[in-house]
Amino acid sequence: MRIDVVSIFPEYLAALDLSLIGKARQDGVLDVRVHDLRTFTTDRHRTVDDTPYGGGAGMVMKAEPWAQALESVLAAAPASQHRPTLIVPSPAGAVFNQAMAHELAGLEHLVFACGRYEGIDERAIDWARDGFDVRPVSLGDYVLNGGEVAVLAMVEAVGRLIPGVVGNPESLVEESHADGLLEYPVYTKPSSWRGRDIPEVLLSGNHARIARWRRMEQFRRTADRRPDLLGDIDATSLPAADLKALREAGFDVVGGRLMRPPH
Repeated sequence: MRIDVVSIFPEYLAALDLSLIGKARQDGVLDVRVHDLRTFTTDRHRTVDDTPYGGGAGMVMKAEPWAQALESVLAAAPASQHRPTLIVPSPAGAVFNQAMAHELAGLEHLVFACGRYEGIDERAIDWARDGFDVRPVSLGDYVLNGGEVAVLAMVEAVGRLIPGVVGNPESLVEESHADGLLEYPVYTKPSSWRGRDIPEVLLSGNHARIARWRRMEQFRRTADRRPDLLGDIDATSLPAADLKALREAGFDVVGGRLMRPPH
């Protein structure tokens, strides 16, 4: 996969040289390139922003430097029959989640535009639609100072789904949001620590029993921490063993949807 990131703070993206993403870059699994937006300005002050039309606080990023930067990215892009996807981090975008991460991981070329200040001149976003599939994306319902933090999160979430990035692909299966539920709690040695023992079932050696316990803990944790996710689960599609265990744990199925057990 090819990933291009445009930012006025390219050093902010240095974290992409670390850990699994950094190793994937070294191994050639991911081709990640970071571009400084200021190199596409024409004045001696390397100006990328100006006051907003209509008045108001803050500054707006100018359209021309962005057009120049994105044209440069397109010119250097590897030949492909698919248009690159331009991700514009914005609190006004669709909320990023694991399903979107999987969707983006199936694409050949992602480009991230790190906005700052009050955002990017909307004309630059509209102009970019001629050469890119443009997608405004939000990391969540809050506001950041710029798009760099969101890009770091999205590149890691997407990159780890690319074959060859994570050493053991099975670790991607049993984790939070992989099947719409949160991950079960995990433990390691020693079995007793500061008066706290791990659940007895994990010492039983009974793999079927352990699997059932882990599955129920997923449902319990999701009900406690993210009950909204239960509403997205079609209970009619769950295995009979899941439904039996859920009912024994106090869950109800109403209209094909799971209802959390009473406290």
